[in-house]
Amino acid sequence: MERIIIILLLFLGLGINCVNAMEMDLSTLVTSQNVKYTDCNKIFNIDNVTLFHLTISAINSNRFTINEIQSKSGYILFTAVNKQFLATISNVNSNQGMLKITPADGNYYFQPGIIANIFKFIDLNKNTKLENL
Repeated sequence: MERIIIILLLFLGLGINCVNAMEMDLSTLVTSQNVKYTDCNKIFNIDNVTLFHLTISAINSNRFTINEIQSKSGYILFTAVNKQFLATISNVNSNQGMLKITPADGNYYFQPGIIANIFKFIDLNKNTKLENL
């Protein structure tokens, strides 16, 4: 009986440590900090048109405000946490597109979760087919 109690206490202790580690990751994403320019760029294995549409969907699904869309030049101006960002989509080659999300004011002190969530959304949905409504 004592062994069961000790094992349960060990599992509870490990569970608390795992929860603390997850909270630390979440707070790191939510806390403003200096973000490297290289963390603002990512190349995806999808064409630039699909990447443009997925970027709009990612911004919308994160409930950020889209201020301006220019489909011909491939940029989206949006506001997240009272800060404006510019998402620029460019063509790397026929099968790859690059997404660059930079702050409009050039100040790279912001929450890195803004960019991480957009990149994660695109990674999760890049294999879905686009449909005309």
